[in-house]
Amino acid sequence: MIEVTYKDHMGSDLTVVNAARVSFGKEKEALGFTGIDGDPMIPVLHDTDKNLIRYLAEHKHMSPFGHAFASFHVKAPMFVARQLVKHKFLRWNEISRRYVDSDPEFYRASHWRGRSVDAKQGSSGVARTETDIDFLEYTCLRSYKELLEDGVCPEQARSILPISTMTEFWWSGSLDAWADMCNLRCSSDTQAETRIVANKIAVEMWKLFPVAWEALLRGRTFSKILPMSDVEIGRAAERARINSRT
Repeated sequence: MIEVTYKDHMGSDLTVVNAARVSFGKEKEALGFTGIDGDPMIPVLHDTDKNLIRYLAEHKHMSPFGHAFASFHVKAPMFVARQLVKHKFLRWNEISRRYVDSDPEFYRASHWRGRSVDAKQGSSGVARTETDIDFLEYTCLRSYKELLEDGVCPEQARSILPISTMTEFWWSGSLDAWADMCNLRCSSDTQAETRIVANKIAVEMWKLFPVAWEALLRGRTFSKILPMSDVEIGRAAERARINSRT
């Protein structure tokens, strides 16, 4: 039920290179361009340009990474959205139930995790519960509809909806801002539902900015960005292999 859809981007690895080289009045061109199965065409960089990107990331020279952007449409439960909206420098526009009063959709976990035994937050293992989630969702939805039918304004009627209600939003930002978010949210100790969103964005960013993204993600390998399908891992690895050619 949690969905991330790539919408648009501006710039490439070469954008980062030329944003940095402008200090010396220089501008580079790509060796060529490559694309896989209809993905956006990606520049193939000179080795010196790849090394420059890695140097910039390693030494925290972030401003050149701020000239490349990407936008995504995300559908996720409200409790996930309220964690993600905290990240700085990422633009956010969200659906509003002040204006939309269609039937809400509720997020349903595939299983319940147990409370972490060694931390104030987080989870571990599996928990079993007899709580009737169907009844809770039915009651919330029925009450919401009754309020609207009674003439209550949508901006108040929405107040009884649970934080498992699905929301959707456009999320946009620069390459360095996305890296800050993913370096935090792709970690194994973050909430699983939030990590799903971050992982999906990380996969897409790898397709768009393979050299810069690998440098910014502090050495994470493709297989450590989970969950990824075998196809996604293969596509990302192939793009990185092409860009590693001399």
